[in-house]
Amino acid sequence: MGRSGWRLLAAAVGGLAAAGLVATGPVPVGAASGRGSSTTLNLGYFPNVTHAPALVGVAGGLFRQALGPNVNLRLSTYSAGPAADEALLSGSIDASYLGPNPSITAFEQSHGAIRIVAGAASGGAFFVVKPSITKVSDLKGKAVASPQLGNTQDVALRTYLQRHGLKIDVTGGGDVSVRPMDNATIVQSFEQGLIVGAWVPEPYAQELIKAGGKVLVDERTLWPGGRFVTTQLAVRTDYLHAHPDVIRRLLEGQVAAINLIHSNPARAEQLVGQGIQQATGQSVAPSLIAASFASITFTNDPIASSLHTGANNAKALGLLPSTQLQGLYQLNILNGVLRAAHQPVVSSG
Repeated sequence: MGRSGWRLLAAAVGGLAAAGLVATGPVPVGAASGRGSSTTLNLGYFPNVTHAPALVGVAGGLFRQALGPNVNLRLSTYSAGPAADEALLSGSIDASYLGPNPSITAFEQSHGAIRIVAGAASGGAFFVVKPSITKVSDLKGKAVASPQLGNTQDVALRTYLQRHGLKIDVTGGGDVSVRPMDNATIVQSFEQGLIVGAWVPEPYAQELIKAGGKVLVDERTLWPGGRFVTTQLAVRTDYLHAHPDVIRRLLEGQVAAINLIHSNPARAEQLVGQGIQQATGQSVAPSLIAASFASITFTNDPIASSLHTGANNAKALGLLPSTQLQGLYQLNILNGVLRAAHQPVVSSG
């Protein structure tokens, strides 16, 4: 997020505080939002394969089925987490699938205006480079890209470069020029030779490989057991308090979507392709979606330990002022849904 983006985010946070919308405390699982009256849920997500639970839930009709006729589901799509942050904190949307670092930023900057209510995906992020790049030091003097300053892949890229002794800064200077740009532009810039690599989520990593790139880093190799949160579901805290039953039903839809991904991956891949095309107007080859699925674990578990590591990394980069994240997770509603489905519960520990 550039300076103007940070100003927008700060303004949104200030507006929430002034309106008294920053709520705290646990959310009662059994509270209802009123099935007899109409309620709107404004939901955000990204047209990325790492957001497959959302894409399957939308394209497969699982969210609408779970929400029922009295909930008006309105959908918005984003290309990177900071934009979804701004929409959440301004009240434009009520919930969004997004990566861990934007969730951390929104929670910390707003003093608790959002909560994470579920995980969605682990893995599915790669640093793809030109074949001429054989080691990290080859990147010196070159330009690489990330989806947006401060987003999850951006923090991963900057952390990786710094740990290998390469200097960077937020203006694109240093030993390696890190240039934030949207995923579609990244692919075009890579094909045109304007950048030599990018740290991106699926399916864009597969697009870069198709364009002649090779994997320098599979992010799974950097985490214990290869597990790290890529996508999770965040909800505005005031909406969560006002409509916990709507969020419960949304989570029932997500659990159904992840069950479908596991039980019928071919059908899920088809729905993901449909969802991406509906959101972007661009089709993704089924082979690329299948290759993307192979690197992602779809799970309701938010893998909280990896989020805390990501927060520390963002703070070390100067992208996050502090890491006071107590109360970020509200998993009681999800765990109620999982118990009802006879599935293991998850933890914020």
